[in-house]
Amino acid sequence: QAQLMETGGDSVQAQGSLTLSCAASGRVDNSYCMSWFRQSPGKKREAVAAIDTDGTTNYADNVQGRFTISKDKAKNTLYLQMNNLKPEDTAMYYCAANFWCGSMWHEELRYSYWGQGTQVTVSQ
Repeated sequence: QAQLMETGGDSVQAQGSLTLSCAASGRVDNSYCMSWFRQSPGKKREAVAAIDTDGTTNYADNVQGRFTISKDKAKNTLYLQMNNLKPEDTAMYYCAANFWCGSMWHEELRYSYWGQGTQVTVSQ
């Protein structure tokens, strides 16, 4: 069993900042790659960022330089620091975990565990 619990979603104005958290428990430990995905109404779920077991990070082009993914290993908690938010960042944000990510970190079908999501709304 594994549990991923996202928190931190909120409504903010454009150019604002927000930090999302994902607390992992159960089977998901520090040997897992963890990632953030997001989904807007009417759109496919898309990968946002990932942090692999060796600390390698990857970002989608549209968040590179604005978002930072990190993990507190002691707390087994994943974070997503989001700066300079834009209205197009509005989405439900999901935490996901898999034993290994590598170059396929953006492929959602590879992930075994998912959280319930936390809503981020960015207004102009």
